[in-house]
Amino acid sequence: MSFSAQAVKDLRDHTGAGMMDCKKALQETDGDFEKAVSWLREKGIADASKREGKTATEGAVASYIHMGGKIGVLVEVNCESDFVARGDEFQNLCRDICLQICSAAPQYVSRDEVPQAVVDKEMEINRNRAREMGKPDKMLDKIAEGMLNKWFQEVCLLEQKFVKDPEKTIEEVVKELSGKVGEKIEIRRFVRYQLGEGKEKESSNLAEEVAQALDESKGA
Repeated sequence: MSFSAQAVKDLRDHTGAGMMDCKKALQETDGDFEKAVSWLREKGIADASKREGKTATEGAVASYIHMGGKIGVLVEVNCESDFVARGDEFQNLCRDICLQICSAAPQYVSRDEVPQAVVDKEMEINRNRAREMGKPDKMLDKIAEGMLNKWFQEVCLLEQKFVKDPEKTIEEVVKELSGKVGEKIEIRRFVRYQLGEGKEKESSNLAEEVAQALDESKGA
């Protein structure tokens, strides 16, 4: 279903949701404006911008240790009240985020955290890759930008596909719960330790073990 950029802008102005969220809403509803508004509200996205200025100082520091102690994760997830922080849905979100970090190994929470020097280096690498592919010079920056966006989706936690439901990103999962509980929820920071990381060692079945743990979590 095709729709105009103006339709996306109108939906954004009406709901306060982000451009990408508005675009997805229109895609999911075949371009129907009213249905798109309802879709955003159901997902808890429509009013998310109203909560952006609020301070989320409650929450939890959650942890996950992979079987055998080969991977350890700590993550801080914030909300506005202790009531929400102690709720089952918030605690489940924290556990899911820990599992996501364990399995998908993000490097940053969001692209805003990526140092400019790192972004510049990635762009340089991408331009060189595009040049080696025989792309014309006038297209190098555009192609490199596209590669950079895909890289962000791999290394930024909020942009990663949710391992338990690849139809959603982690950002969408967080926004859905935020809309449901009526509070701002944000992932502030995380750390991921992997046994032997940075040292030369023989390859193991670690990836398979993480996948097995994920399957068991889905069935729980």
